[in-house]
Amino acid sequence: MNNIKRVLRIVFILASIGSLYFVPWPIVWAWILPLPDTVQAQVDEALDHGFDGIIVYVDQAGKEPGFYAAGWHDRKAKIPANPHALFKIASITKLYVAVATTKLVKNGRLSLDKTLAEYFPALAGRIENSDKITLRHMLQHRSGIPNFVDHPDYWKNPPKNKEETLGYALDLPADFEPGEDYGYSNTNYMLISDLIEKVVGYSHQQYIKEEILIPLGLKNTFGSLSEVDIDDVMSGYYVGIDEDFKYEDTGLIIATAEDVGTFIRALNDGSVFDEGEQEIYSSIYEYEHTGLLVGYQSIAEYHKDIDTVVIQFTNTTNFDGYNWNLSEVVYSRIVKILRKQ
Repeated sequence: MNNIKRVLRIVFILASIGSLYFVPWPIVWAWILPLPDTVQAQVDEALDHGFDGIIVYVDQAGKEPGFYAAGWHDRKAKIPANPHALFKIASITKLYVAVATTKLVKNGRLSLDKTLAEYFPALAGRIENSDKITLRHMLQHRSGIPNFVDHPDYWKNPPKNKEETLGYALDLPADFEPGEDYGYSNTNYMLISDLIEKVVGYSHQQYIKEEILIPLGLKNTFGSLSEVDIDDVMSGYYVGIDEDFKYEDTGLIIATAEDVGTFIRALNDGSVFDEGEQEIYSSIYEYEHTGLLVGYQSIAEYHKDIDTVVIQFTNTTNFDGYNWNLSEVVYSRIVKILRKQ
């Protein structure tokens, strides 16, 4: 019996040692480091976690906005990170699209209960359940429409335009019945953007500019790379690849951290809405978001307990590594510092 116990003890010890191999040590280390006293110190520390550059914007009620940066704006040219640089905010764009949709619903130009088949008859036979999927389902990611980025060929043969992108979501089985589950899908918001254009008769970017950006005074938010000086855009990197990904036009919003922060504040305090719109918006989408593209990671949140908006941009990605998790750790530590102040 003693021999059996001895063997089991040894096996347990070896298993415990072996399990340490699977511990995400970079994340653990980032968490356990002593918390700096200032946001800038935490921003500087982020570079030790493998980020080429980072930008942070802090809007605390009753205080002047805080602008922080570290690392490189352009690694090759050795240009330091600029807190006022333009950045590809990726899926944070969905917040703007949802607000724009809300405005069209409020003035009766769109209906949350009308179906995909009604809005896009040509897609009726190519998207399963299109006669059951409503605009509300798409806004809430409860449509069951496959996410085009999940298609096995999406990364092997990247789409060259919007039509090819949508093609990766067509003629596939639904992920689930409409309204029966939640499944984040970029396809939903691609279709919603197209629907806005179909209704207003011009680009959804222009509609967002007219209805959201201009009223809020956001002069450093753009819908296309063609509208900006490319040198003003922060470079984006993928671990192990020398290419600068800032030259790829994704069709998603490009903005400064300050502009995104101003929008997030307006979204949460309701000033982006006209009368009756916020009630609609609250029933269909969220008030914070993250974004992820090759070379670009972004987090945009409002923290009600300290009445503070914090925007964080990091320009280094690795889908097979811990870069996203590390950016979340850095963000969480920044919020902790602000709560302690």
